[in-house]
Amino acid sequence: MSSWDPVYRLVKQIPRGRVLSYGALAKILRLRGGARSAGRAMAATPSGKGIPWHRVLGEGGKILVREPYASLQKKLLESEGVSVIEFRVNLKQYLWTPATKRTTKTKPKSAKQKPASEKRTRKRTPN
Repeated sequence: MSSWDPVYRLVKQIPRGRVLSYGALAKILRLRGGARSAGRAMAATPSGKGIPWHRVLGEGGKILVREPYASLQKKLLESEGVSVIEFRVNLKQYLWTPATKRTTKTKPKSAKQKPASEKRTRKRTPN
């Protein structure tokens, strides 16, 4: 088990034809160190685990990995239908945003609490 497992679990959720930036990845997971930490995690991606490393890009949709992996990343993205122009992807078109968990925080009503209509109001008397 690696300390980067939460990163890899999130990256596995990115669907085909969608991408995510290192900064967005770091923000979602609240990684200390931000986008650089996300980049380190992606650089340490274990091979053969089915982690779609090619779907994570730099700010502005730029492919940041060095050759020969940059060409490989471009080919993999294009095979998924993502348009790559000069090693950049249009994030407005292909950015993936994960579904957020909706949690409603409501206070449980105490059995002793009365509804607002039944509450008594104290009248102030002048001193």
